[in-house]
Parts: sequence; C-alpha cells; structure tokens
Amino acid sequence: MDTKYLEIIKAPVITEKSRMLAEKEGKYEFIVDPRANKTEIKQAIERIFNVKVEDISTINVVPKKRRVGRYSGLTNRAKKAIVKLAEGQAINLGEEE
Repeated sequence: MDTKYLEIIKAPVITEKSRMLAEKEGKYEFIVDPRANKTEIKQAIERIFNVKVEDISTINVVPKKRRVGRYSGLTNRAKKAIVKLAEGQAINLGEEE
C-alpha cells in the first residue's frame, strides 16, 4: 500500500452519531487532509480498507477562537469526509462491544 493514501486519511471519527450512521446507512466519517479532493479520498478509502465507495460528502471545519488564560488563538482547521459504501460493504474500525 502506498504511503500517500495513509497521509490523506488522518483518522476515523468514532462518536455515537457516526456509529449510528454506519449501522443504519453504511456511512463512515473520517478526518482527512484539508488539501485532498473527493477523488483522492475515494481512492485512499478503497485502497486502505478494500471496499467499494459509492458517494462522498466533504465538510470544511472552520477554526474556532479559544482562550487559555491570557493567551488566545484558534483551533486547527480540518476537513471531514462522510463516505457511503456500496450495499453489503462494511469497515471494521475496531469498535467491537
């Protein structure tokens, strides 16, 4: 597997909402490189997890202002991708109960 695909996909988002999306609709959420486009994200998911991707939605997360004492700054910008897999496909993210 090429390392450029691992640089595009940063981490899966594992929350209650994302787990329900995965169970009900077959949609998985990932934090991806902000410079990556939908085609690159699709290729990376298909190569890393060996699945067939049907659709991708992307969301640019805008940095928010935060303060710690007298210091102020911004949170990191990020990009999220919601990936819909083909019927019958699944990704095991290691969240077994």
